[in-house]
Amino acid sequence: MLIGIDASRAYIINRTGIEEYSYQVIKNLAYCQAGLMNEPKEHQVVLYIRKNQKIDFPLPKNWKAKTIKWPYLWTQIGLSLELLFYPVDALFVPAHTIPFVHPKNSIVTIHGLEYEFCPKAYSFWGRIYMRFVIKNSCRWAKKIIAVSENTKKDLVDFYKVSEGKIKVIYNGVDDKLQSVHFYGSRKNGEQNLKPYLLFVGRLEERKNILGIVEAFEILKEKFKIPHRLVLAGKPGVGFSEIEDKIRDTKHKDDIILKGFVSDEGKYVLLRNADIFLFPSFYEGFGLPILEAQSLGTPVVTSNISSMPEVADFSAILVDPRKPEEIVEATYRLISDENFKNDIINKGLENVKRFSWEKCSQEIGKLIVE
Repeated sequence: MLIGIDASRAYIINRTGIEEYSYQVIKNLAYCQAGLMNEPKEHQVVLYIRKNQKIDFPLPKNWKAKTIKWPYLWTQIGLSLELLFYPVDALFVPAHTIPFVHPKNSIVTIHGLEYEFCPKAYSFWGRIYMRFVIKNSCRWAKKIIAVSENTKKDLVDFYKVSEGKIKVIYNGVDDKLQSVHFYGSRKNGEQNLKPYLLFVGRLEERKNILGIVEAFEILKEKFKIPHRLVLAGKPGVGFSEIEDKIRDTKHKDDIILKGFVSDEGKYVLLRNADIFLFPSFYEGFGLPILEAQSLGTPVVTSNISSMPEVADFSAILVDPRKPEEIVEATYRLISDENFKNDIINKGLENVKRFSWEKCSQEIGKLIVE
């Protein structure tokens, strides 16, 4: 079987959620113990990448990378032309966009329908584009991978996709986060030993940054906590409003905007945070929850969409529309050490349910069926 994989998202330099998923799945497909796609006698695999992208790990003998140099509409024109002239038996797309030209055996991963639940976080044309792309991908795909039961439910409810066409395969979490190298000791040197609350992700309306800042204001005023608030991530839709909110608070000197951080920088921040705040309005999966838990940091997250499914009672769940619930949950973790340690231990147990190797093995089986 000749298998094509859209690897264009995997080799972006500053990867975020979907890009990290693509990278981890492809890397583990190449080397997973099941060997479903790295047996030369059975399968040949082609990774499609963009100009100037580089593979940063050695490929198995039956794998090769092919650069498609088409500069615009890369998927729908460049990749389509490639598949028209050099067809494959199966195509795996880890990031929701199947090209116009595709084999009957096409498998796509849908990460969530954020644009349907949080329309203000997207431009009008952005929503139209995402709806067009994902509806067509669901129609064209032989099999759809949903990253959570919640995403599966959304696909069925919003787009009337047949449940039998969808398979839920959970994301993984990096095994090294649970090693002594990352979790063995907690050090606060970067923050000058001052405790801090942390959010990591795109700084935008959908992630409820305004609610986090409001909760932080209440915590400082009502409970006089000594903590800082660290917000790490790229600016997104509504960032100017977030900046205005921070500028207007009298606790602005205790709010730190870190911007985009590397994986290593993110892990240091997560490991040393007192509490990880993730009260998002919608998540297809919510990988940062698991990253924080892997590093022994307690999590406050939302009681809606996929977050209860991922956290599974190992985090404190709150209504993201109610800053007072974020305040109550956060202060309980700050003030009750025994409760905090219980949440940490539950988190460390919870992450054992997830691994990139398991995720990739399930995807590999689906591709070669």
